[in-house]
Amino acid sequence: MSRDIAIDLGTATVLVYVKGRGIVLEEPSVVAIDKVTDRVICVGREAQQMLGRTPQNIDVVRPLRDGVISRYDVTLQMLRHFLAKSCGNMLIRPRMMICIPSSITEVEERAVVDAANQAGARKTYLIEEPMAAAIGADIDVSMPNGNLIVDIGGGTTDVALISLNNIVASESIKVGGDKFDEAIVRYVRRKYSVLVGDRTAEEIKVHIGSACPRPEEKYINVKGRCQTQGLPKAIRLCASEMTVALDEPVSAIIEAVCSVVEKTPPELVGDVLANGIVMTGGGSLLYGLDQRIAKATGIRTRIAKNPVQCVALGTGKKLDELSRMS
Repeated sequence: MSRDIAIDLGTATVLVYVKGRGIVLEEPSVVAIDKVTDRVICVGREAQQMLGRTPQNIDVVRPLRDGVISRYDVTLQMLRHFLAKSCGNMLIRPRMMICIPSSITEVEERAVVDAANQAGARKTYLIEEPMAAAIGADIDVSMPNGNLIVDIGGGTTDVALISLNNIVASESIKVGGDKFDEAIVRYVRRKYSVLVGDRTAEEIKVHIGSACPRPEEKYINVKGRCQTQGLPKAIRLCASEMTVALDEPVSAIIEAVCSVVEKTPPELVGDVLANGIVMTGGGSLLYGLDQRIAKATGIRTRIAKNPVQCVALGTGKKLDELSRMS
């Protein structure tokens, strides 16, 4: 018997949900390729360990950019690998449900469906990320009640007002965890003339990343390459610097949230004020981002329980619902 499968095909992370088992896989969407033979060497966590540390003949790539497929063949191989790892040999082709950003084009949508079908799906269903995030955050989306969701992933931020199983107003911007990392790299290069890699930038973001000042200062020591001398250099960064470094992407997210609030029908504004804003996705874990959004909108803002897995859990719940109906 085939098991239905739900997939959160994220720019930074892929999560696989199998009916009856829950989330069985959570791995970075990274692939290492031999440039000479075009052969996939490793996928996921193993490939991520190789980022910035490979010889010239090995290329470590992220086949998804800004929430959509940028390298189809690599994405297909990555999908096949993750499905084999999480489900083993599937005798009967399963049904799959995959979440997509709300701003996706028809061509990008088609690429996701084709990749899933070629990876082994019998039938592929799509669900918009903010809707999946809301379901995963245990919000009853079927009620005539407005709920505002802010899903901050690796490549995109989706803001959506949901009521009666539909998205009433939405905004999707290509700003997420990756843009946070890029902003940190730029800041360190500009202020200290030191080049740091993406993995170091992510480490900085996780340890001292801040959208607003912290009550107590935090520090981290990092190493990079001095731009002037070309030699290794160690620097000490503090959390207050990260507030400055991350201001541009954080402001873009706040602007998107405010835009959806402005588009909210008057009857639903009261619901949003009562229910508050719910944040999901890995980017929502940035310290103080919920406070910044609450201050800008005047609406109580909270981070969902288990925000990283919300989209995958919501996609899985929707798939279970589909199974009961069929």
